[in-house]
Amino acid sequence: MGTEKIKNDTSSANKARQSIGARKNPEAETAILDAAADIIAEKGIGGLRMEAVARRAKAGKATLYRWWPTRGALLLAVYQRKKPQFLYRDTGSLEQDLLHFANDLIEIWQGENGLFFKAIIAESQSDPDVAETLRNYHSERIEALAKVVERARQRGEIPQHEAPAVRADMLIGLLWQRLITNRLDEPIGQHIRMLANSDLS
Repeated sequence: MGTEKIKNDTSSANKARQSIGARKNPEAETAILDAAADIIAEKGIGGLRMEAVARRAKAGKATLYRWWPTRGALLLAVYQRKKPQFLYRDTGSLEQDLLHFANDLIEIWQGENGLFFKAIIAESQSDPDVAETLRNYHSERIEALAKVVERARQRGEIPQHEAPAVRADMLIGLLWQRLITNRLDEPIGQHIRMLANSDLS
């Protein structure tokens, strides 16, 4: 029954925006993310429902679920569109690279973006789909930051036997903890210095 309903959604070209195969149609993607953001603004994250997003965006549910299989994935997509992009610096110093990363992320989280991401974390405590999406996102962030630490290992700044993901995980954990406890304004330089220069073996 659910499969048949999805087929009807995708075949109604005059009622729903069409996708381009597995690729995202930019017009449909914008409409869906706009609709999701509007619903969140009106009802909060807890009020976001996939069916309501599809209806407001005039998008087929098959398209919505193909691009964002879960509610958590859609929430993260809205957050990532809101969040400014930043580059992982390469200053030649692990301490400076990590300090730039921390300060850039703290700046992004000062205000609406931080409140939104904190709400996603809160929602993950009661919604398994959001929790799984957040775990995957956390792993992706560790993997990305670990590349910065790997450069430092290649320069000889940290022991060769050390897994770069360890320091990346420690810093991201510290920053997420600062966010959810409303401590983004507290100095972080000393923590970065210890993290970058300590032997963790």
